[in-house]
Amino acid sequence: MKILNFNFQLSKFKWFGLAVIIIVAAALRLWQLGAVPSSPDWDEVALGYNAYSIIHTGRDEYSAFMPVVMRSYDDYKPALYSYLSIPTIETFGLSVFSVRLPSAIFGILTVIAVYFLVKDLFKKEEISLLISGLLAISPWHIQFSRIAFESNVGLAFNVFGALFFIKGLKRPWLLFFSITSFVASAYVYQSEKVFSPLLIIALAIIFRKQLFKIPKKLIVSVILVGFVLSLPMLWYILTNKNALERAQGVSVFADQTILKEDAKRLLIDTKNHDVVGLVLDNRRLVYAKEIVANYLSHFDFNWLFISGDLARHHAPNMGLMYLWELPFLLLGLYFLLFGDFSKETKLLIFSWFLITPIPASVTTGVPHAVRALNFLPIYQVFVGLGLLCALRWIGKYGKYAKLSFVAIVFAISMFNFIYYIDQYFVQQSYYTAYDWQYGYAKAVPYIIQHENDYQRIVVSNQPPLDQSYMFFLFYLKYDPALYQSETKDASGGFRENHSFGKFEFRPIGNEKESKTLYVGRPSDFGSDIKKLETIYYPSGEGAIVIATNK
Repeated sequence: MKILNFNFQLSKFKWFGLAVIIIVAAALRLWQLGAVPSSPDWDEVALGYNAYSIIHTGRDEYSAFMPVVMRSYDDYKPALYSYLSIPTIETFGLSVFSVRLPSAIFGILTVIAVYFLVKDLFKKEEISLLISGLLAISPWHIQFSRIAFESNVGLAFNVFGALFFIKGLKRPWLLFFSITSFVASAYVYQSEKVFSPLLIIALAIIFRKQLFKIPKKLIVSVILVGFVLSLPMLWYILTNKNALERAQGVSVFADQTILKEDAKRLLIDTKNHDVVGLVLDNRRLVYAKEIVANYLSHFDFNWLFISGDLARHHAPNMGLMYLWELPFLLLGLYFLLFGDFSKETKLLIFSWFLITPIPASVTTGVPHAVRALNFLPIYQVFVGLGLLCALRWIGKYGKYAKLSFVAIVFAISMFNFIYYIDQYFVQQSYYTAYDWQYGYAKAVPYIIQHENDYQRIVVSNQPPLDQSYMFFLFYLKYDPALYQSETKDASGGFRENHSFGKFEFRPIGNEKESKTLYVGRPSDFGSDIKKLETIYYPSGEGAIVIATNK
Protein backbone atom coordinates (compact mmCIF):
# COMPACT_ATOMS: atom_id res chain seq x y z
CA MET A 1 0.00 0.00 0.00
CA LYS A 2 2.85 2.40 0.84
CA ILE A 3 4.45 1.77 -2.55
CA LEU A 4 1.15 2.38 -4.33
CA ASN A 5 0.62 5.57 -2.35
CA PHE A 6 4.16 6.78 -3.16
CA ASN A 7 3.63 6.14 -6.89
CA PHE A 8 0.31 7.99 -6.76
CA GLN A 9 1.94 10.99 -5.06
CA LEU A 10 4.76 10.99 -7.63
CA SER A 11 2.21 10.84 -10.45
CA LYS A 12 0.34 13.81 -8.99
CA PHE A 13 3.56 15.83 -8.72
CA LYS A 14 4.46 14.99 -12.32
CA TRP A 15 1.16 16.27 -13.68
CA PHE A 16 1.20 19.27 -11.37
CA GLY A 17 4.71 20.16 -12.58
CA LEU A 18 3.71 19.82 -16.22
CA ALA A 19 0.56 21.90 -15.62
CA VAL A 20 2.65 24.71 -14.08
CA ILE A 21 5.04 24.62 -17.03
CA ILE A 22 2.13 24.84 -19.52
CA ILE A 23 0.58 27.76 -17.62
CA VAL A 24 3.90 29.63 -17.58
CA ALA A 25 4.49 28.90 -21.28
CA ALA A 26 0.98 30.08 -22.16
CA ALA A 27 1.25 33.26 -20.08
CA LEU A 28 4.59 34.24 -21.62
CA ARG A 29 3.28 33.64 -25.15
CA LEU A 30 -0.25 35.04 -24.91
CA TRP A 31 -0.03 38.05 -22.58
CA GLN A 32 -0.29 41.29 -24.62
CA LEU A 33 0.19 39.24 -27.77
CA GLY A 34 -1.32 41.87 -30.04
CA ALA A 35 0.61 44.74 -28.45
CA VAL A 36 4.12 43.32 -27.87
CA PRO A 37 6.05 43.57 -30.13
CA SER A 38 4.61 47.02 -30.75
CA SER A 39 3.82 46.53 -34.44
CA PRO A 40 3.57 43.69 -36.92
CA ASP A 41 6.35 43.53 -39.48
CA TRP A 42 5.74 43.28 -43.22
CA ASP A 43 5.72 39.46 -43.26
CA GLU A 44 3.11 39.30 -40.50
CA VAL A 45 0.68 41.62 -42.28
CA ALA A 46 1.29 39.76 -45.56
CA LEU A 47 0.48 36.40 -43.97
CA GLY A 48 -2.59 37.89 -42.32
CA TYR A 49 -3.99 39.73 -45.34
CA ASN A 50 -3.41 36.77 -47.65
CA ALA A 51 -5.30 34.55 -45.20
CA TYR A 52 -8.08 37.17 -45.14
CA SER A 53 -8.07 37.19 -48.96
CA ILE A 54 -8.33 33.39 -49.11
CA ILE A 55 -11.25 33.47 -46.65
CA HIS A 56 -13.23 35.86 -48.85
CA THR A 57 -12.16 34.85 -52.37
CA GLY A 58 -10.31 31.53 -52.14
CA ARG A 59 -7.34 33.33 -53.69
CA ASP A 60 -4.26 35.19 -52.45
CA GLU A 61 -3.43 38.81 -53.25
CA TYR A 62 -2.24 37.83 -56.74
CA SER A 63 -5.41 35.84 -57.49
CA ALA A 64 -3.71 32.45 -57.15
CA PHE A 65 -6.36 29.90 -56.15
CA MET A 66 -5.60 28.14 -52.85
CA PRO A 67 -1.83 28.48 -53.34
CA VAL A 68 0.72 26.04 -51.94
CA VAL A 69 3.28 28.85 -52.08
CA MET A 70 2.42 32.55 -51.90
CA ARG A 71 4.12 35.00 -54.21
CA SER A 72 4.07 37.69 -51.47
CA TYR A 73 6.73 40.39 -52.14
CA ASP A 74 8.07 38.00 -54.80
CA ASP A 75 9.82 35.98 -52.08
CA TYR A 76 7.49 33.01 -52.61
CA LYS A 77 6.86 31.88 -49.03
CA PRO A 78 5.15 28.53 -48.23
CA ALA A 79 1.49 29.21 -47.55
CA LEU A 80 0.63 26.91 -44.64
CA TYR A 81 0.92 29.60 -41.96
CA SER A 82 -1.72 31.69 -43.72
CA TYR A 83 -4.06 28.70 -43.78
CA LEU A 84 -3.44 28.12 -40.07
CA SER A 85 -4.40 31.77 -39.48
CA ILE A 86 -7.81 31.38 -41.11
CA PRO A 87 -9.63 29.98 -38.02
CA THR A 88 -8.24 32.70 -35.73
CA ILE A 89 -9.01 35.49 -38.23
CA GLU A 90 -12.53 34.12 -38.68
CA THR A 91 -12.94 34.08 -34.90
CA PHE A 92 -11.30 37.36 -33.89
CA GLY A 93 -11.27 39.31 -37.14
CA LEU A 94 -8.22 40.50 -39.06
CA SER A 95 -5.90 41.84 -36.36
CA VAL A 96 -2.35 41.56 -35.10
CA PHE A 97 -3.55 39.26 -32.31
CA SER A 98 -5.35 36.86 -34.66
CA VAL A 99 -2.36 36.62 -37.01
CA ARG A 100 0.10 35.94 -34.18
CA LEU A 101 -2.14 33.53 -32.27
CA PRO A 102 -1.34 30.38 -34.35
CA SER A 103 2.37 30.86 -33.65
CA ALA A 104 1.69 31.26 -29.92
CA ILE A 105 -0.46 28.13 -29.85
CA PHE A 106 2.18 26.09 -31.66
CA GLY A 107 4.79 27.49 -29.27
CA ILE A 108 2.82 26.19 -26.29
CA LEU A 109 2.25 22.82 -28.00
CA THR A 110 5.99 22.56 -28.66
CA VAL A 111 6.73 22.91 -24.94
CA ILE A 112 4.29 20.07 -24.22
CA ALA A 113 5.67 17.88 -27.02
CA VAL A 114 9.23 18.41 -25.81
CA TYR A 115 8.24 17.08 -22.39
CA PHE A 116 7.04 13.79 -23.90
CA LEU A 117 9.92 13.57 -26.41
CA VAL A 118 12.58 14.05 -23.72
CA LYS A 119 10.78 11.60 -21.44
CA ASP A 120 10.90 8.93 -24.16
CA LEU A 121 14.58 9.61 -24.84
CA PHE A 122 15.95 9.91 -21.29
CA LYS A 123 13.37 7.84 -19.35
CA LYS A 124 13.55 10.22 -16.38
CA GLU A 125 10.74 12.47 -15.20
CA GLU A 126 12.96 15.17 -13.70
CA ILE A 127 14.87 15.59 -16.97
CA SER A 128 11.72 15.95 -19.09
CA LEU A 129 10.17 18.46 -16.66
CA LEU A 130 13.35 20.50 -16.42
CA ILE A 131 13.99 20.70 -20.17
CA SER A 132 10.37 21.53 -21.08
CA GLY A 133 10.45 24.17 -18.32
CA LEU A 134 13.62 25.68 -19.77
CA LEU A 135 11.96 25.86 -23.20
CA ALA A 136 8.88 27.48 -21.66
CA ILE A 137 10.99 30.43 -20.46
CA SER A 138 13.49 30.44 -23.36
CA PRO A 139 13.93 34.00 -24.77
CA TRP A 140 14.65 32.52 -28.20
CA HIS A 141 11.48 30.45 -28.24
CA ILE A 142 9.29 33.16 -26.71
CA GLN A 143 10.53 35.67 -29.31
CA PHE A 144 9.30 33.61 -32.24
CA SER A 145 6.23 32.19 -30.53
CA ARG A 146 4.86 35.73 -30.14
CA ILE A 147 5.15 36.79 -33.77
CA ALA A 148 3.82 35.31 -36.99
CA PHE A 149 7.12 33.75 -38.02
CA GLU A 150 6.61 30.53 -39.96
CA SER A 151 9.84 29.04 -38.61
CA ASN A 152 8.26 28.64 -35.17
CA VAL A 153 5.52 26.44 -36.62
CA GLY A 154 8.15 24.57 -38.65
CA LEU A 155 10.03 23.85 -35.41
CA ALA A 156 6.81 22.58 -33.82
CA PHE A 157 6.16 20.17 -36.68
CA ASN A 158 9.72 18.86 -36.45
CA VAL A 159 9.34 18.20 -32.71
CA PHE A 160 5.97 16.53 -33.35
CA GLY A 161 7.57 14.46 -36.12
CA ALA A 162 10.42 13.28 -33.88
CA LEU A 163 8.02 12.52 -31.01
CA PHE A 164 5.67 10.45 -33.16
CA PHE A 165 8.66 8.67 -34.71
CA ILE A 166 10.04 7.60 -31.31
CA LYS A 167 6.61 6.50 -30.12
CA GLY A 168 5.97 4.86 -33.49
CA LEU A 169 8.82 2.41 -32.87
CA LYS A 170 6.51 0.73 -30.36
CA ARG A 171 3.19 1.70 -31.93
CA PRO A 172 3.97 1.69 -35.67
CA TRP A 173 0.70 3.34 -36.73
CA LEU A 174 2.03 6.59 -35.17
CA LEU A 175 4.66 6.72 -37.91
CA PHE A 176 1.93 8.06 -40.20
CA PHE A 177 1.59 11.08 -37.88
CA SER A 178 5.37 11.43 -37.85
CA ILE A 179 5.74 11.64 -41.62
CA THR A 180 2.73 13.95 -41.86
CA SER A 181 4.31 16.33 -39.34
CA PHE A 182 7.67 16.35 -41.12
CA VAL A 183 6.04 17.00 -44.51
CA ALA A 184 3.91 19.79 -42.99
CA SER A 185 7.09 21.55 -41.86
CA ALA A 186 8.17 21.91 -45.51
CA TYR A 187 4.86 23.63 -46.28
CA VAL A 188 5.42 26.26 -43.62
CA TYR A 189 9.06 27.46 -43.90
CA GLN A 190 11.82 27.29 -46.49
CA SER A 191 14.65 25.96 -44.27
CA GLU A 192 12.59 22.92 -43.32
CA LYS A 193 12.89 21.62 -46.90
CA VAL A 194 16.51 20.86 -45.98
CA PHE A 195 16.39 20.27 -42.23
CA SER A 196 13.39 17.91 -42.05
CA PRO A 197 14.65 15.36 -44.63
CA LEU A 198 18.06 15.32 -42.94
CA LEU A 199 16.45 14.72 -39.55
CA ILE A 200 14.30 11.92 -40.99
CA ILE A 201 17.42 10.27 -42.43
CA ALA A 202 19.21 10.60 -39.08
CA LEU A 203 16.25 9.06 -37.23
CA ALA A 204 16.05 6.17 -39.69
CA ILE A 205 19.77 5.40 -39.40
CA ILE A 206 19.95 5.74 -35.61
CA PHE A 207 16.86 3.60 -34.95
CA ARG A 208 17.30 1.21 -37.89
CA LYS A 209 17.26 -1.91 -35.69
CA GLN A 210 13.85 -1.00 -34.27
CA LEU A 211 12.56 -0.06 -37.74
CA PHE A 212 13.58 -3.45 -39.15
CA LYS A 213 11.23 -5.09 -36.64
CA ILE A 214 8.24 -3.19 -38.06
CA PRO A 215 6.38 -4.89 -40.95
CA LYS A 216 7.81 -3.77 -44.29
CA LYS A 217 4.34 -3.13 -45.69
CA LEU A 218 3.71 -0.49 -43.04
CA ILE A 219 7.09 1.20 -43.61
CA VAL A 220 6.41 1.30 -47.36
CA SER A 221 2.96 2.72 -46.68
CA VAL A 222 4.44 5.46 -44.51
CA ILE A 223 6.94 6.38 -47.24
CA LEU A 224 4.16 6.46 -49.85
CA VAL A 225 2.02 8.71 -47.65
CA GLY A 226 4.98 11.06 -47.23
CA PHE A 227 5.57 11.11 -50.98
CA VAL A 228 1.91 11.77 -51.80
CA LEU A 229 1.69 14.58 -49.24
CA SER A 230 4.86 16.13 -50.70
CA LEU A 231 3.60 16.06 -54.30
CA PRO A 232 1.92 19.51 -54.33
CA MET A 233 5.12 21.18 -53.10
CA LEU A 234 7.35 19.08 -55.39
CA TRP A 235 5.11 19.87 -58.37
CA TYR A 236 5.21 23.58 -57.57
CA ILE A 237 9.01 23.58 -57.30
CA LEU A 238 9.42 21.65 -60.56
CA THR A 239 6.91 23.67 -62.59
CA ASN A 240 7.38 27.22 -61.28
CA LYS A 241 10.63 28.91 -62.22
CA ASN A 242 10.19 31.40 -59.36
CA ALA A 243 9.68 28.75 -56.68
CA LEU A 244 13.23 28.97 -55.38
CA GLU A 245 13.66 32.70 -55.96
CA ARG A 246 13.87 33.48 -52.23
CA ALA A 247 16.44 30.75 -51.65
CA GLN A 248 18.49 31.96 -54.60
CA GLY A 249 18.26 35.56 -53.44
CA VAL A 250 19.76 34.88 -50.01
CA SER A 251 22.25 32.24 -51.20
CA VAL A 252 25.98 32.79 -50.73
CA PHE A 253 26.32 31.98 -54.44
CA ALA A 254 24.36 35.16 -55.21
CA ASP A 255 26.78 37.30 -53.18
CA GLN A 256 28.96 38.85 -55.87
CA THR A 257 31.25 40.57 -53.34
CA ILE A 258 32.81 37.18 -52.58
CA LEU A 259 33.67 36.64 -56.24
CA LYS A 260 34.97 40.18 -56.69
CA GLU A 261 37.51 39.73 -53.91
CA ASP A 262 38.36 36.29 -55.26
CA ALA A 263 38.91 37.71 -58.77
CA LYS A 264 41.36 40.29 -57.40
CA ARG A 265 43.36 37.62 -55.63
CA LEU A 266 43.38 35.40 -58.75
CA LEU A 267 44.82 38.26 -60.82
CA ILE A 268 47.61 38.72 -58.28
CA ASP A 269 48.23 34.94 -58.17
CA THR A 270 48.42 34.78 -61.97
CA LYS A 271 50.79 37.74 -62.14
CA ASN A 272 53.07 36.20 -59.50
CA HIS A 273 52.80 32.68 -60.93
CA ASP A 274 51.57 31.55 -57.51
CA VAL A 275 50.36 27.98 -58.12
CA VAL A 276 49.29 27.45 -54.49
CA GLY A 277 47.39 30.73 -54.56
CA LEU A 278 45.60 29.76 -57.77
CA VAL A 279 44.42 26.55 -56.09
CA LEU A 280 43.37 28.19 -52.81
CA ASP A 281 41.62 31.10 -54.53
CA ASN A 282 39.59 28.85 -56.78
CA ARG A 283 35.97 30.03 -56.56
CA ARG A 284 34.71 26.58 -55.56
CA LEU A 285 37.10 26.51 -52.62
CA VAL A 286 36.20 30.11 -51.78
CA TYR A 287 32.50 29.20 -51.62
CA ALA A 288 33.31 26.09 -49.58
CA LYS A 289 35.24 28.19 -47.05
CA GLU A 290 32.36 30.68 -46.88
CA ILE A 291 29.85 27.90 -46.20
CA VAL A 292 32.04 26.37 -43.48
CA ALA A 293 32.50 29.80 -41.88
CA ASN A 294 28.74 30.36 -42.01
CA TYR A 295 28.13 26.98 -40.38
CA LEU A 296 30.59 27.65 -37.56
CA SER A 297 29.18 31.15 -36.95
CA HIS A 298 26.10 29.55 -35.39
CA PHE A 299 28.21 28.38 -32.44
CA ASP A 300 29.36 31.93 -31.62
CA PHE A 301 28.76 32.52 -27.90
CA ASN A 302 28.55 36.27 -28.48
CA TRP A 303 25.61 35.74 -30.85
CA LEU A 304 23.93 33.26 -28.51
CA PHE A 305 24.34 35.09 -25.21
CA ILE A 306 25.20 38.75 -25.82
CA SER A 307 24.24 40.39 -29.10
CA GLY A 308 21.88 38.22 -31.15
CA ASP A 309 21.46 39.32 -34.75
CA LEU A 310 18.61 41.48 -36.13
CA ALA A 311 16.73 43.58 -33.58
CA ARG A 312 13.46 41.79 -34.38
CA HIS A 313 15.04 38.45 -33.42
CA HIS A 314 15.80 39.08 -29.74
CA ALA A 315 15.02 41.29 -26.77
CA PRO A 316 17.08 44.51 -26.51
CA ASN A 317 20.49 44.23 -24.84
CA MET A 318 20.29 40.44 -24.76
CA GLY A 319 21.25 37.47 -26.85
CA LEU A 320 19.07 34.49 -27.63
CA MET A 321 19.73 32.68 -24.36
CA TYR A 322 20.19 33.61 -20.71
CA LEU A 323 23.77 34.29 -19.63
CA TRP A 324 23.42 31.99 -16.63
CA GLU A 325 22.84 29.06 -19.01
CA LEU A 326 26.32 29.22 -20.57
CA PRO A 327 28.31 27.19 -17.99
CA PHE A 328 25.57 24.57 -17.76
CA LEU A 329 25.39 24.30 -21.55
CA LEU A 330 29.08 23.39 -21.67
CA LEU A 331 28.72 21.01 -18.74
CA GLY A 332 25.67 19.41 -20.36
CA LEU A 333 27.56 18.76 -23.58
CA TYR A 334 30.19 16.90 -21.59
CA PHE A 335 27.60 15.05 -19.49
CA LEU A 336 25.64 13.88 -22.55
CA LEU A 337 28.80 12.74 -24.30
CA PHE A 338 30.16 10.72 -21.39
CA GLY A 339 27.04 10.15 -19.28
CA ASP A 340 25.10 6.95 -18.85
CA PHE A 341 22.55 7.51 -21.61
CA SER A 342 21.54 5.26 -24.48
CA LYS A 343 23.58 5.36 -27.65
CA GLU A 344 20.47 6.21 -29.69
CA THR A 345 19.64 9.18 -27.48
CA LYS A 346 23.16 10.58 -27.74
CA LEU A 347 23.26 10.15 -31.50
CA LEU A 348 19.86 11.77 -32.00
CA ILE A 349 20.63 14.83 -29.85
CA PHE A 350 24.04 15.44 -31.44
CA SER A 351 22.72 14.75 -34.98
CA TRP A 352 19.89 17.26 -34.47
CA PHE A 353 22.40 19.76 -33.08
CA LEU A 354 24.84 19.41 -35.99
CA ILE A 355 22.19 19.32 -38.73
CA THR A 356 20.46 22.53 -37.63
CA PRO A 357 22.96 25.09 -39.08
CA ILE A 358 23.17 23.36 -42.48
CA PRO A 359 20.22 25.15 -44.19
CA ALA A 360 21.44 28.58 -43.01
CA SER A 361 25.08 27.89 -43.94
CA VAL A 362 24.47 28.40 -47.65
CA THR A 363 22.77 31.77 -47.06
CA THR A 364 23.97 35.29 -46.35
CA GLY A 365 23.34 37.25 -43.17
CA VAL A 366 24.43 34.54 -40.75
CA PRO A 367 24.22 33.58 -37.97
CA HIS A 368 20.46 33.89 -38.32
CA ALA A 369 18.11 33.20 -35.40
CA VAL A 370 15.12 32.37 -37.61
CA ARG A 371 16.83 29.93 -39.95
CA ALA A 372 18.55 28.26 -36.98
CA LEU A 373 15.48 28.02 -34.74
CA ASN A 374 15.68 24.22 -34.87
CA PHE A 375 18.54 24.48 -32.34
CA LEU A 376 15.61 24.40 -29.92
CA PRO A 377 15.04 22.32 -27.86
CA ILE A 378 18.59 20.92 -28.12
CA TYR A 379 20.22 23.81 -26.27
CA GLN A 380 17.68 23.31 -23.47
CA VAL A 381 18.66 19.62 -23.36
CA PHE A 382 22.32 20.57 -22.84
CA VAL A 383 21.50 23.19 -20.20
CA GLY A 384 19.11 20.87 -18.35
CA LEU A 385 21.61 18.01 -18.28
CA GLY A 386 24.32 20.41 -17.15
CA LEU A 387 22.17 21.58 -14.23
CA LEU A 388 21.47 18.01 -13.14
CA CYS A 389 25.14 17.06 -13.52
CA ALA A 390 26.24 20.04 -11.40
CA LEU A 391 23.61 19.21 -8.79
CA ARG A 392 24.86 15.63 -8.63
CA TRP A 393 28.48 16.71 -8.15
CA ILE A 394 27.67 19.37 -5.55
CA GLY A 395 25.47 16.86 -3.73
CA LYS A 396 28.56 14.81 -2.87
CA TYR A 397 29.59 17.56 -0.45
CA GLY A 398 26.44 17.28 1.61
CA LYS A 399 22.89 18.54 1.90
CA TYR A 400 23.80 22.14 2.73
CA ALA A 401 26.15 22.45 -0.25
CA LYS A 402 23.36 21.18 -2.47
CA LEU A 403 20.80 23.62 -1.02
CA SER A 404 23.27 26.50 -1.33
CA PHE A 405 23.92 25.64 -4.97
CA VAL A 406 20.19 25.50 -5.74
CA ALA A 407 19.60 28.84 -3.98
CA ILE A 408 22.44 30.59 -5.83
CA VAL A 409 21.41 29.27 -9.25
CA PHE A 410 17.77 30.13 -8.56
CA ALA A 411 18.63 33.69 -7.50
CA ILE A 412 20.87 34.35 -10.52
CA SER A 413 18.45 32.79 -13.00
CA MET A 414 15.49 34.71 -11.55
CA PHE A 415 17.41 37.99 -11.82
CA ASN A 416 18.24 37.17 -15.47
CA PHE A 417 14.62 36.16 -16.13
CA ILE A 418 13.19 39.36 -14.59
CA TYR A 419 15.69 41.43 -16.59
CA TYR A 420 14.56 39.65 -19.74
CA ILE A 421 10.87 40.23 -18.98
CA ASP A 422 11.54 43.94 -18.56
CA GLN A 423 13.63 44.12 -21.74
CA TYR A 424 11.02 42.26 -23.79
CA PHE A 425 7.72 43.60 -22.52
CA VAL A 426 8.78 47.14 -21.51
CA GLN A 427 12.01 48.27 -23.14
CA GLN A 428 11.51 46.62 -26.54
CA SER A 429 8.93 49.17 -27.68
CA TYR A 430 11.33 51.98 -26.84
CA TYR A 431 14.44 50.47 -28.41
CA THR A 432 13.17 48.61 -31.49
CA ALA A 433 9.96 50.30 -32.66
CA TYR A 434 11.82 51.48 -35.78
CA ASP A 435 12.73 47.90 -36.69
CA TRP A 436 9.11 46.80 -36.19
CA GLN A 437 7.87 49.43 -38.69
CA TYR A 438 5.87 51.14 -35.97
CA GLY A 439 3.18 53.73 -36.68
CA TYR A 440 0.70 52.32 -39.20
CA ALA A 441 -1.85 51.32 -36.54
CA LYS A 442 -2.17 55.01 -35.58
CA ALA A 443 -1.69 56.54 -39.03
CA VAL A 444 -4.32 54.52 -40.92
CA PRO A 445 -7.30 55.50 -38.68
CA TYR A 446 -6.41 59.18 -39.12
CA ILE A 447 -6.20 58.74 -42.90
CA ILE A 448 -9.55 56.92 -43.02
CA GLN A 449 -11.13 59.80 -41.12
CA HIS A 450 -9.90 62.38 -43.65
CA GLU A 451 -9.57 60.45 -46.93
CA ASN A 452 -12.76 61.93 -48.46
CA ASP A 453 -11.11 65.36 -48.43
CA TYR A 454 -8.47 64.24 -50.95
CA GLN A 455 -8.37 62.91 -54.49
CA ARG A 456 -5.14 60.96 -53.99
CA ILE A 457 -3.20 59.58 -51.06
CA VAL A 458 0.52 59.05 -51.66
CA VAL A 459 2.35 56.83 -49.17
CA SER A 460 6.12 56.39 -49.06
CA ASN A 461 7.48 52.87 -49.55
CA GLN A 462 11.03 53.73 -48.51
CA PRO A 463 12.69 52.29 -45.36
CA PRO A 464 11.39 52.01 -42.70
CA LEU A 465 8.05 52.25 -44.49
CA ASP A 466 8.90 49.26 -46.71
CA GLN A 467 5.91 47.42 -48.19
CA SER A 468 3.57 50.10 -46.88
CA TYR A 469 0.86 48.95 -49.31
CA MET A 470 0.44 45.71 -47.37
CA PHE A 471 0.08 47.51 -44.05
CA PHE A 472 -2.72 49.60 -45.55
CA LEU A 473 -4.45 46.54 -47.01
CA PHE A 474 -4.22 44.93 -43.57
CA TYR A 475 -5.43 47.83 -41.43
CA LEU A 476 -8.05 48.97 -43.96
CA LYS A 477 -9.30 45.39 -44.32
CA TYR A 478 -9.47 46.27 -47.98
CA ASP A 479 -11.87 44.15 -50.02
CA PRO A 480 -9.67 41.34 -51.45
CA ALA A 481 -11.85 40.85 -54.53
CA LEU A 482 -11.64 44.56 -55.34
CA TYR A 483 -7.89 44.60 -54.76
CA GLN A 484 -7.36 41.60 -57.05
CA SER A 485 -9.36 43.25 -59.83
CA GLU A 486 -7.42 46.50 -59.48
CA THR A 487 -3.96 44.92 -59.46
CA LYS A 488 -4.23 41.90 -61.76
CA ASP A 489 -1.22 43.05 -63.79
CA ALA A 490 0.97 44.04 -60.83
CA SER A 491 4.50 42.68 -60.89
CA GLY A 492 4.84 42.42 -57.12
CA GLY A 493 8.60 42.96 -56.96
CA PHE A 494 10.15 43.61 -53.57
CA ARG A 495 10.99 47.25 -54.35
CA GLU A 496 8.17 47.94 -56.81
CA ASN A 497 5.54 50.65 -56.43
CA HIS A 498 1.92 49.65 -55.80
CA SER A 499 -1.48 51.29 -56.02
CA PHE A 500 -5.13 50.58 -55.32
CA GLY A 501 -8.17 52.83 -55.01
CA LYS A 502 -6.93 56.36 -54.41
CA PHE A 503 -3.75 55.09 -52.72
CA GLU A 504 -0.30 55.19 -54.36
CA PHE A 505 2.72 53.62 -52.69
CA ARG A 506 5.96 55.09 -54.01
CA PRO A 507 8.83 57.39 -53.06
CA ILE A 508 7.74 60.93 -52.22
CA GLY A 509 9.64 63.40 -54.37
CA ASN A 510 9.59 67.17 -54.61
CA GLU A 511 6.20 67.24 -56.31
CA LYS A 512 3.44 68.45 -54.04
CA GLU A 513 0.07 68.36 -55.82
CA SER A 514 -3.22 69.82 -54.66
CA LYS A 515 -5.95 67.63 -53.17
CA THR A 516 -3.28 65.08 -52.31
CA LEU A 517 -2.52 63.66 -48.89
CA TYR A 518 1.07 62.57 -48.31
CA VAL A 519 2.15 59.94 -45.81
CA GLY A 520 5.87 59.54 -45.30
CA ARG A 521 8.97 59.79 -43.17
CA PRO A 522 9.84 63.07 -41.41
CA SER A 523 12.78 63.43 -43.83
CA ASP A 524 10.41 63.35 -46.83
CA PHE A 525 9.01 66.82 -46.09
CA GLY A 526 10.39 70.34 -45.99
CA SER A 527 8.97 73.62 -44.80
CA ASP A 528 6.91 74.04 -47.96
CA ILE A 529 4.31 71.52 -46.86
CA LYS A 530 1.57 71.58 -44.23
CA LYS A 531 2.03 68.86 -41.62
CA LEU A 532 -1.34 67.63 -40.37
CA GLU A 533 -0.35 64.83 -38.03
CA THR A 534 2.82 63.19 -36.75
CA ILE A 535 3.00 59.67 -35.38
CA TYR A 536 5.81 59.30 -32.87
CA TYR A 537 7.86 56.29 -31.84
CA PRO A 538 7.62 55.47 -28.09
CA SER A 539 11.05 57.11 -27.79
CA GLY A 540 9.54 60.42 -28.92
CA GLU A 541 11.20 60.46 -32.34
CA GLY A 542 8.99 61.11 -35.36
CA ALA A 543 7.94 57.95 -37.19
CA ILE A 544 5.28 58.90 -39.77
CA VAL A 545 4.21 62.34 -40.96
CA ILE A 546 0.86 62.99 -42.64
CA ALA A 547 0.89 66.18 -44.70
CA THR A 548 -0.61 68.10 -47.60
CA ASN A 549 0.33 71.10 -49.72
CA LYS A 550 -0.01 74.54 -48.16
